Amino acid sequence: MGNIRIRDMEIGRGNPLVFIGGPCVIERESHLLLVGKQIKTITDELKIPFILKTSFDKANRTSVHSYRGPGLEEGLAILKRVKAKLKVPVLCDIHEPAQADRAAAVVDILQIPAFLCRQTDLVTAAAETGKPVNVKKGQFLSPADMKNVIEKIELCNNQQAMLTERGTMLGYNNLVVDMRSLVIMRSFGCPVVFDATHSVQLPGGQGQSTGGQREFVAPLARAAAATGIDALFMEVHDDPEKALCDGPNMIDLETLPALLDQVKAIDKARRK
Repeated sequence: MGNIRIRDMEIGRGNPLVFIGGPCVIERESHLLLVGKQIKTITDELKIPFILKTSFDKANRTSVHSYRGPGLEEGLAILKRVKAKLKVPVLCDIHEPAQADRAAAVVDILQIPAFLCRQTDLVTAAAETGKPVNVKKGQFLSPADMKNVIEKIELCNNQQAMLTERGTMLGYNNLVVDMRSLVIMRSFGCPVVFDATHSVQLPGGQGQSTGGQREFVAPLARAAAATGIDALFMEVHDDPEKALCDGPNMIDLETLPALLDQVKAIDKARRK
């Protein structure tokens, strides 16, 4: 395992910090384009490499009544058009092995959700596409356990794995971040990502939906940059209070420039 190259971008040791951001799920094509365009403007000004993230389906919602997204067919068609207009790499998650090849034809990085990170058939299906695979560490796993996930990807002749820290369960409806996890997972030789917005979730904390503590996103992002990461992952929305999914933990576009500027400065100081 080693650094990952996507177009003219390289993720991993010795390379600039990458920002992976976007809305939790596709709400409308026009909305994804709006948010993606504004993030691109911000990251271009700050000279931070940018990968757009979103989802065509959120299959692991708290309630059957929760919004899931447009689905595979429509979602991938939207992603293809938005990617072409913005000219940026795109990341999205998959939930079933059968989705891997379809998604890989459109997106640049396939993501394995935290709840599904031990599903061997899903991980290997993603790896067999030859695309980079970003695996979110399960809320129930130790960082050392992720070495087994890397082995599954390597056995598919794919050396392009990324690991993402997104918090660990602390009792019911709560998560805590152990920064040691970033150090441990980086020792495996693959790029490590910190998901600052999912790390402040309160899973199922609102009864029929997940809550969140948005006020802790910035301090955790700064701490992760100081500890050492290769990419920062955050869900971003132009109006989080009205978001159809994960609103309580998403950050507002207005706050993004200042936070990314801080994180970039911390990362630069750490590298010295």
